[in-house]
Amino acid sequence: MSQNEHTPPSLSTARIYRVGGAVRDELMGLTPNDADYVVVGSTPEAMLAQGYTAVGKDFPVFLHPATHDEYALARTERKTAQGYNGFAVHFSPDVTLEEDLARRDLTINAMAREVLDRNDNDGKVELGELIDPYHGQQDLRDQILRHVSPAFIEDPVRILRLARFAARWPAFTVAPETMQLMKNMVQNGETAALVPERVWQEIARGLMENTPSRMFEILRECGLLAQWLPEVDALFGVPQRADYHPEIDTGIHVMMVIDYAAQLNLNLESRYAALCHDLGKATTPADVLPRHTGHEARGVPLAKALSERLKVPRACADYARLITFEHTNFYKLSELRPSTALNIIKRCDGVRRPERFRDLLHASLADSRGRGGDFPNQPALWYDAWLMLLDTVLSVDQGAVAADHENELANIPNAILEAQLHAITPVLRAWQASVRTDAT
Repeated sequence: MSQNEHTPPSLSTARIYRVGGAVRDELMGLTPNDADYVVVGSTPEAMLAQGYTAVGKDFPVFLHPATHDEYALARTERKTAQGYNGFAVHFSPDVTLEEDLARRDLTINAMAREVLDRNDNDGKVELGELIDPYHGQQDLRDQILRHVSPAFIEDPVRILRLARFAARWPAFTVAPETMQLMKNMVQNGETAALVPERVWQEIARGLMENTPSRMFEILRECGLLAQWLPEVDALFGVPQRADYHPEIDTGIHVMMVIDYAAQLNLNLESRYAALCHDLGKATTPADVLPRHTGHEARGVPLAKALSERLKVPRACADYARLITFEHTNFYKLSELRPSTALNIIKRCDGVRRPERFRDLLHASLADSRGRGGDFPNQPALWYDAWLMLLDTVLSVDQGAVAADHENELANIPNAILEAQLHAITPVLRAWQASVRTDAT
């Protein structure tokens, strides 16, 4: 980092601009979650003297003393090494707003409005006219994701960010020249320098957007999906039975599933499980296709490998493992014996963690409806039945059963199991009978 050694100006002589996502969202008619500001013509000393709190580790970022909004000194960045950490940051009072905006990823994020007045009591800010040196407003109108400058290639995280924005706004397309830059970055090995934690952070954010499939479509087109999520990339082009999957292609099916999971507003763990549930289908022998017998068990080590590579949180990894192995069992409830159904609940730790079991059912529901044809509209009788069975198992008073066997402690686990089985057996058989009756 460097600074000019001349006498630093006071903050009162500096110019402050609202920048980035807040400006973009306002133009889109959205309410910004937060606002970032750039200060042109100031120094760290001047910011601290005005009561701002320094929070930036690698470059000067400060919190406003009243509102706690982030204020960053205008800066430029220069690539010094491969990867997203290899940057030299330069800030000084001489760095212009246009220079600061030029380092940003996309034109739609490189707009600003000057702060003309601010009331720190109520947080209201009076803003000037739009400053748009890189034509971000036009790209917003045209719904195009376009890089600001060739410096885009210096930070591979920008590929993931762009893909995440596409998941948020699925109608947006990627400018051809930007897609070519992204392909070049992958081919040149720049994206291999990404660290797993950063990749997962952006993947997780994208999964929580409204149309997560758009993120994966873009990552696949530029080649990053094959590099970092090869298990998912391998699903595209793998055929399935048309009577169960009118969309045919397994990769397309998985994209439909994660989008349906988004429609259901599922949590991150369930959405990640939905992404992983059919990984085993990529390993089905060619002479067996389009059937996929045993893909559930084959998918478990693939889900494990993906989770380990991305260093996903343990809960996400557990959900992915369980749904990969169990999802088809949920659909077979009409054929299962009560003991088998109870074992499935136990394997999913449904008694100790009933919410997790419900989450797994939700992910399986997304799988059953994330298909072509009329599948999204078909009733999922098995879903309600599993919830009923879970409630029945939970209604068994384990403490009372244990008290009845206080003189034979070794038999308590079996006694509890027998009580649970006794409880769900008539419930499951009655439901199975009703399903058979309805079918005839």
